[in-house]
Order: sequence, then C-alpha cells, then structure tokens
Amino acid sequence: MSYNKVVPALVKSSSDNIKRICLSHGRFRSTVASTQRDEVEGGKEKQVDECTVVKAVQADLITQSKNTTEAQTQKIEIDFDNTHEAYKSKDNIELLRSLLVFKLCTFDFLVDKNKELMDLSKKVFGQRLFERLMKMTFYGQFVAGEDHNSIKPLIHKNQAFGVGSVLDYSVEEDLTQEEAEKKEMDACVSEAEKESPGVDHREKKYKAHRQFGDRRGGVVSARTYFYADEAKCDNQMETFLNCIKASGGASVDGFSAIKMTALGRPQFLLQFSAVLVKWRRFFNLLAAQQGKSGMDALEQKLELEQLKESLTQLGVGNKDDIENWFTGEKLGPSGTIDLLDWNSLINDRTSISNLLVIPNVETGQLEPLLRKFTVEEEKQMKRMLQRVDVLAKHAVENGVRLMVDAEQTYFQPAISRLTLEMQRIFNREKPIIFNTYQCYLKEAYDNVSVDMELSRREGWYFGAKLVRGAYMYQERSRAEEIGYEDPINPDYEATNRMYHKCLEFVLEEINHNRKANVMVASHNEDTVKFTLEKMNQMGLSPTENKVYFGQLLGMCDQISFPLGQAGFPVYKYVPYGPVNEVIPYLSRRALENRGFMKGSQRERSLLWKELKRRLLNGQILYKPVY
Repeated sequence: MSYNKVVPALVKSSSDNIKRICLSHGRFRSTVASTQRDEVEGGKEKQVDECTVVKAVQADLITQSKNTTEAQTQKIEIDFDNTHEAYKSKDNIELLRSLLVFKLCTFDFLVDKNKELMDLSKKVFGQRLFERLMKMTFYGQFVAGEDHNSIKPLIHKNQAFGVGSVLDYSVEEDLTQEEAEKKEMDACVSEAEKESPGVDHREKKYKAHRQFGDRRGGVVSARTYFYADEAKCDNQMETFLNCIKASGGASVDGFSAIKMTALGRPQFLLQFSAVLVKWRRFFNLLAAQQGKSGMDALEQKLELEQLKESLTQLGVGNKDDIENWFTGEKLGPSGTIDLLDWNSLINDRTSISNLLVIPNVETGQLEPLLRKFTVEEEKQMKRMLQRVDVLAKHAVENGVRLMVDAEQTYFQPAISRLTLEMQRIFNREKPIIFNTYQCYLKEAYDNVSVDMELSRREGWYFGAKLVRGAYMYQERSRAEEIGYEDPINPDYEATNRMYHKCLEFVLEEINHNRKANVMVASHNEDTVKFTLEKMNQMGLSPTENKVYFGQLLGMCDQISFPLGQAGFPVYKYVPYGPVNEVIPYLSRRALENRGFMKGSQRERSLLWKELKRRLLNGQILYKPVY
C-alpha cells in the first residue's frame, strides 16, 4: 500500500466499520455558586466585571438544562477566594504537603539538582524508604498512584467534589542526552536519505537535526516518546488502551490523552507535515497572485478561472486534468476556491500518484518528496494509522473521549491532519476525538477556524483543547539556530490575546449551533474568568457540557474545585505510574512549579488561609466527607 493511499484507505475502512455508541451526556453535581439575575438599571443590564462572593444555594441542574430561555437570563458567578470550597476535598495533612512542595519548588538549587538529589536520596535511604518519602511529598502531590487500581480512590473522591479525570500514564524512559539523540536521528531519517543525503525536497525545519534530537530539552510540561521499534509502539498503544479502559471504568464521562509520537516512527510525521505545509504555502502563493495575501485563512477565496490559468502556467497539470479537478463538490460557492476546497483537491491529486508530491514554485513542477520509500517504511506508516484507529474505536466502546496532545511544530501539521481524519469518522454523533491547539503559535487562530469550518460543512462535532503551549523555549532556539521563522508569538501578552481570540471563536460557535466543544486547559485564573464571563453573556449553561476546564493534578485546586462544585465540567490531568518510572515527570513538575510559584504567591496564601480558618474553628483533624 503506497504512502499516499494510507490515510484515505484508513478513513474509508473505519467509516464502514465504526460502531455508534451513545455516551452519557453529563454529570450531576451540587452547586455552591448562585445563579443571579443581572440588575437592571434604566432598562439596560448592569454588567458585572468581577466574580463576587455569593451565598451557597442548591440549584436544580436538571431543571436548568431543560429551560434554555431561563438559563440564558441567569448568571453564574464563582468565588475563587472561597478557600472552604476550594479545599474541602483535602485534609490538613494534604494542605501542609502542598505548602511544603510548593515552597521547595521556589529554591533554585533544589529544582536545578532535583534529579541528582532524588538519585542520592534513593541510595541513602534505600528503595522502600525513598518511595515512602516521595509519596509523602512530590509523588503524592502530582501523581495519583502506581496503577489503574490504586488511582481509583482519588478519582472517586475528586468526582464526589465535582472534578473528573483525564488519565495519563506518565512513565518515561530515563535516557541520556546521547541516547535520545541517537534514537531520534535513527527514527527520523529515511533509508533513502541515509543512502543519498540531500535527495529529499523537505525544508530544513522538517528534517531531523542532531543538536535538537533530544526533544526533552527546554520542555517542562509534556511527556516525550522516542521511537525504538514497532513492538515498542504496540506496547505503548496497549498502555493507552489500558488508560482508556480505566477511564471508562472510573467515570461515565472521562477523558484519556494520547501522543502520536508514541504510536509510530516520527519520520512519517516529519514527511507528512512537510507535504501539508508545502501545499498550504502553494495556496498562499496563488492567493497572493490574486491580491489576497494577508487575509485570515478562510477569507482567501481564489477566483476559479484565474486559478486554473495559474496552475496551467506553473505546469501543475495539463488543461484537461485541471478542468476535471474543479468539478462537482470541489467547486466553491460563486466560482471560488477556499483553503478547504484546496485541501480536498490535494487529496484527489495525491491519491493518483505513487508518491506524495510537493509543488516546487521555482521550477513550476510537482516533485516527489522522496525518490522512494522502502516496503518496511510503508508498513510502518500504515501501522501508525492503524494504532490510532484502534484507540479511537476503543474510546467509543468504553464511553471515553480521546484527547490528542499537541507536539512540536515540525510534527504538528501531520498530527493535526490525522486527528482531523479521526474526527471526521468518530465525531458524527458525539464529540469523541479532541484536537489540541497551542495558542502560543502565530497560526493558532487560522488552524482553529479552518478545522471548525470543515466540521460545519461536513456536519460533525468539533472538539478542541486549548493550551498555551509546552515547547516555547525549544521551538525558539531551534528556529534561530537552524534558520527559519520563529513560529511563536512575540510575547506572553500576544499569546494571551491569541488564546482568548481562539476561545471566543469556539464559544461563539457553541452558542450558534451547539456542535462545538472546547476544553479550556489553563491554570490562568484570568482566562477562566474570561470564559465564565463569555458564557454568561451568551447564556451557555454549564450543564450543557460543551465547555470544559482542565488543570494538572496537584495544581490550582482553588480554580478546579470551585468550578466543579458549581456544576461546571472540570477535569484534572491525572498522571499515574510506579514511583521510579515517573521520576522524569516529577522532575519536570518541579521545574514548572518553580516558575509558577515564583510568579504568584496566590495559591500558597490561599492554602495558609484555609489552614488558619480550620485551626480557628477547631478543625485540627478535618476529614473530607463524601
């Protein structure tokens, strides 16, 4: 099976076989935030700019969800300073542990040398005592347990307080930098490239570079996988399957997270990304020829006759072939072609070729990405897609939603495209597959808007997780050293604006047709308040389960639990795995929390506030009741 036929074949076979299984619409929680009508002054609604303290009342969530008109006139306000509600699921020992861990994360020496200190502690105390020490501190704070059975008590406790789970098996290889670089170069360079360096037509961004072969460098909040062989990819798929099953068994509306780089050889992702980006740039070039550069992606609509003439002049095909491409459903409205029409044209164009081809603007020719793929390389590409298909089907069968994590920009075009293909198949009746959009990227809004427009046209449920991003330092360093445009927004404020722009766009879509869904994955309290404000303005009820919130286990409980108690779908990313095998994960948590805790004293001050409140009220032996 040729490289270019894999995706269409997979889509077709999956479409024929997919089982339609209805998932539970939502959870029911008690609420501690009041719904309050806006005050009216002079016939106009008085805007409430900030969350204020409100009395805790019980609300009939079922009645709210039935009466849309009434829900649209109600405002839900959350008090993120209410420590009683934020920490009612924690006993005093847990609060003290949080304070200790967060304080330790502010000491540069401890954070910088955390891996060495953990190794030393293991030698000094022995394995058993070391594990107990870790479970009393860092492991206990950020990791749920060692296996899917041991994590169930924490999952059930969180669920009782309105917080769901996104299960994430956080075991990683403990590789040296040299080992990681070697694995990456072996996995990202094709046999043709090894035999004849320079024969491919990929840009340097989409090639492997040894100095950036260790993809863990400069990354503090994302798990990293390195390819070894197909058997290891099968094992990692089994791990994801176990996560899906555990998530399905633990709750009725869980999520599970996967990474594409765990499921196959990354060479395929690099090559596929190079092709997708080349074709998109070719579209931008044709748009510029028609004086339509600088517009948002979907605003660029090419005049059909001018496009045919340009393609003929460039030698992309003969006149008859080009005429045949633009017939039927490929013809855009009013004789124009937009980016989505163009993408569908690419599918047809590449499906008749033995190899994926890319346009060479300088020569005016379509050129193969590589001269050849070996039989084994083609099998590896096919197996990767089959693994994704298996995971998606198991998610449906277990009533679990599947979130595909974002990765580096040189992999991401392929990851997003493969995720999109799965959405087109599995999101017909429910939002099962969620793609992740990194809003620190300059092109984030274009990516969100293009994918959502495709979901509108084809009638499936759009699912997005919005994050700021995990690879900023690595991406910037790589772009500067290798020599291509920095893909990251210029500063943090620009990233905030991009995040809110993408978020508001998805919320507007939810407001209009209720077929879009979004996970607001953020520890930023201002972003959460922004979301609540927009939901109030649009009359979006939390009981509709269209807008979700997500934070990491052990962080920002003052955001997660008040939201959950108020009836909002909120989730913790729940890592689990044996103590020794999650050390790399814990090491990054320490690094991430240093910046987080130095930037804000808010969480620690709230923890102290709750401890003092309990002591003054005689709750020295406080235990959560659920």
